[in-house]
Amino acid sequence: MREIHVERVIEAVRELCVEANTCLREDHLSALRQALEEEESPLGREVIGQLLENAEVSCRECVAFCQDTGYAVFFVELGQEVRFVGGGLEEAINEGVRRGYREGYLRKSIVESPLRRTNTGDNTPAIVYYEFVPGDRLGLTLLVKGAGCDNMSAIRMLTPAQGVEEMKRFVVETVEKAGPNASPPVTVGVGIGGTFEKSAQLAKKALTRRSREPSPDPELAALEREILEEINATGIGPAGYGGTVTALAVHIESHPTHIAAFPVAVNVDCHSHRVREVEL
Repeated sequence: MREIHVERVIEAVRELCVEANTCLREDHLSALRQALEEEESPLGREVIGQLLENAEVSCRECVAFCQDTGYAVFFVELGQEVRFVGGGLEEAINEGVRRGYREGYLRKSIVESPLRRTNTGDNTPAIVYYEFVPGDRLGLTLLVKGAGCDNMSAIRMLTPAQGVEEMKRFVVETVEKAGPNASPPVTVGVGIGGTFEKSAQLAKKALTRRSREPSPDPELAALEREILEEINATGIGPAGYGGTVTALAVHIESHPTHIAAFPVAVNVDCHSHRVREVEL
């Protein structure tokens, strides 16, 4: 049994919060650079160029890339042979978020309830999803999720008879309806299968994959390419000004489901695609 002191978790989470909000991950920067080459609209290229410049300044100066520093969403891979000392894991994650958002001068955006909209003052509680894995490792992946793009997400319970074609239409329609409100060029996470709530979790987890990294499942990878092409054919373009790059990537995650079900969830992430990970 391996012991991990919660202070290590707190410090790791603190650093993740600051780094994710100030320095975009290299795979996303690479996708933006590629988009700059692919975009046919002069105005679209100007938008992407400004995003890249903003990314360089925010990382160099250690200031937030976007004013909406969002929800702190964690995907935790917890080894079955890990034991925490000095406190509990979830309390440590929240303390790390608390310190990171305070010390990084990041906006606190969480209110205590949809009905009682009093700011919690420290951007907690974090949203935490756990996956138990063999061994003695602890993996922490942070997705910083702004409300503008998260509000554009959707879920639909299709039937197997409606099938893949209806799933594709739903994903493209969701991005079309989002339009400029999702701050394109977007990254589109899609979850299929599982239950109602599982598909939504899958869609959000799909956003943590390396940008433009295809699914290891050839059938899903082909669907990702098809849907990306259809989204970019909508002409929404960077910032909604028109163009050929509305989405940088489509990532699909799948899960076994009921014989009578075909759940589909779409979670849209804006150009401020902020993901960081660490293993302890």
